[in-house]
Formats: sequence, structure tokens, C-alpha cells
Amino acid sequence: MLRENINDLIALAAVAEERSFTRAAARLNVSQSALSHTIKALETRLGLRLLTRTTRSVAPTLEGEDLLATLNPCFDKIEARLRALNDAQDRPSGTVRIAAAEYPIETLLWPKISPVLKEHPAVNVEFVMDYGFTDLAASQCDAGVRYGEQVSDGMISMRIGPDERMICVGAPGYFDAAGVPKTPHDLGEHQCINLRLTNHGALYSWEFEDPDGTEIRVKVQGQVCFNTINPILRAAIDGHGLALVPDRLAEPAIAAGELRTCLDDYCPAFPGFHLYYPSRQRPSSAFGVVLEAPRERT
Repeated sequence: MLRENINDLIALAAVAEERSFTRAAARLNVSQSALSHTIKALETRLGLRLLTRTTRSVAPTLEGEDLLATLNPCFDKIEARLRALNDAQDRPSGTVRIAAAEYPIETLLWPKISPVLKEHPAVNVEFVMDYGFTDLAASQCDAGVRYGEQVSDGMISMRIGPDERMICVGAPGYFDAAGVPKTPHDLGEHQCINLRLTNHGALYSWEFEDPDGTEIRVKVQGQVCFNTINPILRAAIDGHGLALVPDRLAEPAIAAGELRTCLDDYCPAFPGFHLYYPSRQRPSSAFGVVLEAPRERT
């Protein structure tokens, strides 16, 4: 069908439904003469008479009835789909995939997204547990979570949590037996609980900073290694060595006397977690709902 015929076919359907050029013209917000000209032009192009006109009414011819029998179901489907799309703006739906490590999922994303999912039953969220620098396109994820300083150029990002601080902790019994390290370089003499990064399999180098701002990276050794953060905290509480963990994660165990800190002067704060997504992405209605939920508000 030629694109220019669409408006003419809509006009034909309106006249056939109203059985009147006057009422159809008012419905389409055009003049009666313009509507009559549109129908005549359509009939001329098709070489068919589509409407029978009398002084009292207008009715489709057999050819017109046959054409309308095909058109009307198509128009109904289009109208229904347009209504569904419009409703989707008020009732978001769809699936959103987010790549993030266990810690931000448990402490920042889930507490804020959980209530939103109850409000929007047609919105689905899939969390992809990841400690590496996920390629969103390759992993088919809509968004990811990283510390603010790690977000790549070309991404839109928004803060979803406060500034973070990695701290070195150990059980009181461990410090009693092994002593307390005075500088990060002393960690070579201690049992440390390692984190293996899932993206390339390497062990995480512990990061510190001298009081003068010089960065220090230390490769540590120990009996135990995990690839998620919560078991590392548990192992430290159980006395298996020192751990480098987010301060907010360790706070309850410190308050309970299960852990103590060390190397505090070498553990500065840094920009907290940001949710990021490609700048070229056109957010879906579901993504808009999920995006707004964890936003950090000052």
C-alpha cells in the first residue's frame, strides 16, 4: 500500500462508519468538501467506486465493503497497540539487567529497588553479580555499578551512595597472636584474606594511600581466598587473618567487638558507588522506574 493512501483510507473508514460526509468531516476536523475530494481521489486511484451516495445517506459499495473488511481489523489492532503503549507510560513494564558486585547490590540497590518492584508488578529486575569492569553491551546489561572514579567516559552516571572507605580489619584474637601492622608494607608478614577478581582471575591488590597522598598497592598472601566480599568479612571475624573491606560493611562487627581496625591513616575516603549506562541508550519505561529508585539525594 502506498504511504499517501493511509489518510485517505482513514477518511473512507470514517465516512462508512458515520454514514454521513457531514458527521465524518466533523469527526476528522476537515471540511465536508475536502473530505469529498479525498474520497473521490482515492476512488480515482483505485479505479473503483467505494461509496454509494444518496441524498439521505452514504453506504459502501460491495468493493468498499470488501476493502473495509480488511482495513477495519488492521486499524483496530493499531489503535489497541497505541493505547497499550500509552498505558505503558503510566504502568511501566519490562526487564532491566544490572551488573554489580554483591556489596552494592545488598546495601544500596536492593533496599531501594525492592519497594519499587512491589509498586510496579510488570517491572522485572535481573542482577548480574560481577566484580570486574563489565562490558554492558557484551553482557546484555542495561546498567552497571562502579565506584565514581571508575566510570568510563561516554557513560551517563549518577551517584547512588555516599563516599566509601576501605578499611583493614582483623579479629582481636588475631591481633593478639600476630601483632598489628604499622604500615601497609608490614602486611607481607601477616595472614591476609584475598579477593579473586572474576573478570580476569587475578588477585585484588590492596590499595592504600600515604598521608602525603602517595598511592600504595600491596599484594597480600594468606590461606583463604574468596571471589565475593561477605565471606571475606566472615573469615576475618573467625580469625583467619586481616581483610580489606568497606567500612560500612564492617561497622556492625566493629561495634560488636568482633573486629578491630588497623592502618587507619592509610585508608582515605573516595567517591562512592555510581550507577552508569550508555549515553546513547533510550531508557524504557521500566528502566526509568529502576533508575530513579536508588538515586542518592543530598
